Amino acid sequence: MKTIAQLFKALSEEIRLRILGLLSRGELCVCDLMAVLDLPQSTISRHLSYLANAGWLIGQRRGVWMYYRINEKNGDIYLALMPILLEYLAKCPAFLYDQQMLETYLRNKKKSACD
Repeated sequence: MKTIAQLFKALSEEIRLRILGLLSRGELCVCDLMAVLDLPQSTISRHLSYLANAGWLIGQRRGVWMYYRINEKNGDIYLALMPILLEYLAKCPAFLYDQQMLETYLRNKKKSACD
């Protein structure tokens, strides 16, 4: 029961929902999330840690940066909730804006940006 409560508690912050929405497109570097959400590294990292501790994300260090992706192997409840979450996020203007910003950012991003 505690794990399920932690899972839902992780969704209680708008920034975390926006991060999950962005990561639904695939793995991203912390620097990518910083650029798209226009937030400092400390804020992004704090929310990423919370999501990872709740089981939503997997992180991997590459050089000085961490890369995160949605944890697709965490269990049935996560797999069941993610499509529902994305369906409702897709109706939010902030989600659509974030998706557009990410697309623009990735198109213009230099290969060495995360090195």
